[in-house]
Amino acid sequence: MYGFEAMTFNIHGGYLEAIVRGHRAGLLTAADYNNLCQCETLDDIKMHLSATEYGPYLQNEPSPLHTTTIVEKCTLKLVDEYKHMLCQATEPLSTFLEYITYGHMIDNVVLIVTGTLHERDVQELLEKCHPLGMFDSIATLAVAQNMRELYRLVLVDTPLAPYFSECITSEDLDDMNIEIMRNTLYKAYLEDFYRFCQKLGGATAEIMSDLLAFEADRRAVNITINSIGTELTRDDRKKLYSSFGLLYPYGHEELAICEDIDQVRGVMEKYPPYQSIFSKLSYGESQMLDKAFYEEEVKRLCLAFEQQFHYGVFFAYMRLREQEIRNLMWISECVAQNQKSRVHDSVVFIF
Repeated sequence: MYGFEAMTFNIHGGYLEAIVRGHRAGLLTAADYNNLCQCETLDDIKMHLSATEYGPYLQNEPSPLHTTTIVEKCTLKLVDEYKHMLCQATEPLSTFLEYITYGHMIDNVVLIVTGTLHERDVQELLEKCHPLGMFDSIATLAVAQNMRELYRLVLVDTPLAPYFSECITSEDLDDMNIEIMRNTLYKAYLEDFYRFCQKLGGATAEIMSDLLAFEADRRAVNITINSIGTELTRDDRKKLYSSFGLLYPYGHEELAICEDIDQVRGVMEKYPPYQSIFSKLSYGESQMLDKAFYEEEVKRLCLAFEQQFHYGVFFAYMRLREQEIRNLMWISECVAQNQKSRVHDSVVFIF
């Protein structure tokens, strides 16, 4: 019932919307990033962050600091905020918040399976997993030899189970199959999340449709670029694209037959919202594409806060905070490796 959310939204969602808007006010500003970019050591970064909301999480960390420690503690803050919101949420917001973590679950499954394939220690892999994507039986992923076993032994009891129906095969797991599995799972997850948001209706459906369509289109472009020069056939490539978004269906038809980055660019420039992204890149260049997509995503996420009485703000806040953590990781790495000239290369300003 679009336009009438104001009458009933605050009964269950008002408190949490106020909380998430308060958290959003604590995101780092351009001035914070400029100060962080001037830092000489990781301890300088810690000192600057002590005046922000990250302060309590970093204050007891001894010197010398490592980049992983900074990222770990900043992620812990995000996890604490997420858990607090999830505890307070009622249906359908609680289901919506759970959907946000499924992407991390897929990444964790892929990380463990790939690491096991390359004979890495399971405990070491578990430490690298994103805390928002953990589930009870994740450690037992290491025993699976193929997709069927992976599903039967582990994933059948997780929220990812319905998404596995498309990629259960008896083929042994290798790097190529795992990457196809990741993209097939992501496709099923995005389509499911999209349907759920449509069912919610109102402003949530409108705003989340736009954000999820952008995510689906970005994945379609990345899949196309990453599969150029591999043995993935055009039909296989097309199967990995989500069945919604601005590029669906005609853009997908064209992307499926692209042979190089300039052909991808030619397809994307037909769509005005993506024309501005590709205009920032010179021909044949794909290195800066990720940053250009992140910048566009941040703009769209910030716009979600311009409207009230919808769940899109929770998704937008989680994504903006994750982008902030990526920024902090990049700045910390540049400082630690004495590469300060490159510090602005991957920082995406949020405000």
